[in-house]
Amino acid sequence: MATQTPPGRPGNLTPDQEARLKEMWAVTLEVFGVMHDPDHADTNGTAKPPSEATTEKKKSKLSLFGKKKNRLSTASTNSTEGNDKHGQNQEFQQALASQTPEQLREAFWSMTKHDHPDALLLRFLRARKWDVHAALIMLVSTMHWRSDEMHVDDSIMKEGEAHALHETTSSNPTDKKEGADFMAQLRMGKSYLHGTDKDGRPCCYVRVKLHRQGEQSERSLERFTVYTIETARMMLRPPVDTATIVFDMTDFSMANMDYTPVKFMIKCFEANYPESLGSVLVYKSPWLFQGVWKIIKGWLDPVVAAKVHFASNVEDLSEWIPKAQIPRELGGNEDWTYAYVEPRDGENQLMDDTAARDKILAERTELVNSYEAEVSSWISGGGNGEGRGRIAQRLAENYWQADPYLRAKSLYDRAGIIRAGGRLDFYPRDNAGNVGASEVD
Repeated sequence: MATQTPPGRPGNLTPDQEARLKEMWAVTLEVFGVMHDPDHADTNGTAKPPSEATTEKKKSKLSLFGKKKNRLSTASTNSTEGNDKHGQNQEFQQALASQTPEQLREAFWSMTKHDHPDALLLRFLRARKWDVHAALIMLVSTMHWRSDEMHVDDSIMKEGEAHALHETTSSNPTDKKEGADFMAQLRMGKSYLHGTDKDGRPCCYVRVKLHRQGEQSERSLERFTVYTIETARMMLRPPVDTATIVFDMTDFSMANMDYTPVKFMIKCFEANYPESLGSVLVYKSPWLFQGVWKIIKGWLDPVVAAKVHFASNVEDLSEWIPKAQIPRELGGNEDWTYAYVEPRDGENQLMDDTAARDKILAERTELVNSYEAEVSSWISGGGNGEGRGRIAQRLAENYWQADPYLRAKSLYDRAGIIRAGGRLDFYPRDNAGNVGASEVD
C-alpha cells in the first residue's frame, strides 16, 4: 500500500512547483471572476467572491482573450500549439463564449467533489509539464466537456443505474434502448471495479471478449465508460490518486475489436482525467493483437504509452497485483466472481429531500468562499497557505454529507465498498466471510 505522498502533490512540492500552483490559482480565479487584486479585496485584504463583485463582472462573458492584453492573452494560441490532438483549444474557446465566470466557477467546484482543490489543479499542471497557460486551457475545456457535452454530474452520476433500469421500460424506443444497453454492460460485467493493486490503487478489469461492435450504442458505451471512471474516482484517497486498468484479453478475437470506444477512452484519460492512470495491464493478449497494439500505441501520448505493460500469465500479472487478490477467473487465488446487484426501490430517496441538500450545499458555498479567500491571501503574500489544508478537509467531509443527495447509488454502494461518509472497504465480507457476497444498507 502506498504510504508516501508522490512528488507534485499537496505537501510535496518543490519551490518552483509551488510557484506554478500559485500562478495557476491566480489565473483560475481570474477566469472565475474572483478578484485577488488588492483594489478588489475586502476589508481583510482577501478576495471577494463573484457574489460580492460588480454585477457587470458577474454577468458578462469572459473577455480575457479579447483586445485586453494581460498575462492570459496568449494562452489560447500559444500554449496548446502542437499539443492539441483532442481539440481542447476549441472547447476552451467554446466555454469562454458560452459560459459566464460564475458558471465556470460552479462547474469547477462541482467537479472537485471530495478532492483537495490544490490536488485537482496539480493534476492539470503535471499533465501539461507545469505550463500554467496550457494547464488552464485543459482545465476549462474539461469543465466544458463535463457540463455541456457529457453531463457527468447532472445526468450520468445523478441518475445512475436506477434511472437506466427505469429507462428499460420506457415507451420511447430511443430511451428504452439506451437504458437496456447501459444495464446490459453492467449485468455482464463488461468492465468492473474490484480490489487494489500492490500500491493500493483501485483496479478496473475490462473483459474484452464481452464487447462486440454494434451490440450497444456509441452513446451508451461512452456513458458507461465515464460512469466507470467517475465511480473509480470515488475510491481514490490520498496518497493514492491513480487507478490500474487490467484489460483481460482471454479469448480475444477480431470480432471484439472496436476502435471507436478505444479512442474515446484514450481521450478521457489524456484530456479529461489527467494523471489518473497508474498502470495499464494487458493480460494474455494473443499474437493477433500485436497489429492492433501498433495502431493503438500510435494514438497514445508517450507518457500514457509508457504505463502500458503486458502480462502473459498470472505470475506476470502478480508483479502488479498480489496473486491472492487476483480473481480465479484470471488464474489468481481469490475466490470471487463478478455478480451484479440490481438497484433497489427507494435507494435514492434522499435525493428528493431538497431542503436537506440545499442546507449542506449552502455550507459548501461558505467553505468554497473561505478557500478562495485563503488562496487569494496566499497569492498576495499574506501567508503560507496552510489554512487551505484544513478547509480542504472540511470540503471533503461536506462532499460526503452531500453525496447521497447528488449521486445515485451504484453497485459499489450496494455491495458495501463505498460506504457512508466516504469510507471504503475494497473487500467487504458477509457473515460467512465471503468477499463481496452481501448487500449493505
